Amino acid sequence: MFVVMRPHATPAEIGEVIAHARALGYETREVVQGERVAVGLWGGPDGQPSGRLASLPGVVNLVRVSSPHPLASRAIDSGTTRIEVVPGVVIGGSDVVVMAGPCAVENEDQLLAAARGVRAAGATILRGGAFKPRTSPYSFQGLGEAGLAMLEAARRETGLAIVTEAVDVASFDAVEAVADIVQIGARNMQHYPLLRRAGRSSRPILLKRGLSATLKELLLAAEYILAEGNMKVILCERGVRSFENYTRNMLDLAAIPSLHELSHLPVVADPSHGTGRRSLVGPMARAALAAGSDGLLVEVHPEPGMALSDGPQSMDLEAFRRLMEELPTAAESAGRAMAAPTTPVT
Repeated sequence: MFVVMRPHATPAEIGEVIAHARALGYETREVVQGERVAVGLWGGPDGQPSGRLASLPGVVNLVRVSSPHPLASRAIDSGTTRIEVVPGVVIGGSDVVVMAGPCAVENEDQLLAAARGVRAAGATILRGGAFKPRTSPYSFQGLGEAGLAMLEAARRETGLAIVTEAVDVASFDAVEAVADIVQIGARNMQHYPLLRRAGRSSRPILLKRGLSATLKELLLAAEYILAEGNMKVILCERGVRSFENYTRNMLDLAAIPSLHELSHLPVVADPSHGTGRRSLVGPMARAALAAGSDGLLVEVHPEPGMALSDGPQSMDLEAFRRLMEELPTAAESAGRAMAAPTTPVT
């Protein structure tokens, strides 16, 4: 159950609703969506809350929600939540946002070359892993905090916002201090302590779908973050495991419009992990935009053949430039435009 307040409801009006609900035995959660506030009610007595709640000052109506993930559901917002990453960069709005860069931060020269190249091509956010959870313990695990410092330097030079992954609760503070978006990777989609920590962050969270996760499981993972108070969650379709082995994963394009039907949260696609083959990234990126994706994550490396992580699915800078020239047409066919890069910090 949600008590929906009028736009610009006063703190006193919201406080009165919370006080009455708690007096009836309900747990409450204040949910802020732009100019609108709703108060979620959980637990409490059987039956519906007192009609007194509906008549309190500032209350528009009571909404009954049967969804297992009510905060992620469309009961909260009939549109798509707009998440401002940095001034001028909004995910979930009319513009398609491209996040591009290497899978892993390897050294300063590699990262700066990638950052300069993807910005020149039109990307608005730099992706790059400082902490890398890998399937093999012998694979490159990332540079850690040294990699975060390199990401900061790249942001200062190029003006690109940063998305990078936190792999556990212990690393979250360090990542949060640098990242404009904190990524929760596919392997950690059901790492519940990490999800709860992300829910206490003020940063937007990019939540990737697990390798074998259903859409319901993805939305329930998002609910952990939302329930802690962080409503800035971006869902990412990055491919799921299937019986086919020509591609690394199966990019589930149907997940994009399905998630938009089920949830108000913005949805982006990762055609690099979704295919595992650089030759397929472009076609699937265009297809994702046609399916309604609010953004793309693309792995780009100055020298993919020398990459320490995910070289076969990484585009070089020239291939990425060509892709960015093609994407406006795909975006326009879906009634969208491409977001422009931000101004570098001077």
